[in-house]
Amino acid sequence: MPRSADNQTLLHTFGRRVRARRLELGLSQMALAEAAGMSRNHIGCVERAELAIGLETLVRLADGLQIDVGALVAGLEVPRRRP
Repeated sequence: MPRSADNQTLLHTFGRRVRARRLELGLSQMALAEAAGMSRNHIGCVERAELAIGLETLVRLADGLQIDVGALVAGLEVPRRRP
């Protein structure tokens, strides 16, 4: 099922947030991947909004980024389904 434009915007916003925090910490994608127990490719896919992530991945990312999960997702708006 293709993603809606709203979902894609949410993923892009989240991906930019992850990348910004990673750069703020001076981490490469590989360093974040190691800290989060993920692959570098997975980090890149998240940053480029190529995939939606699950709760476990969200928690791993937050841990690797040394940030509270709530702070990582604060202010993100979930797209509403249209009737």
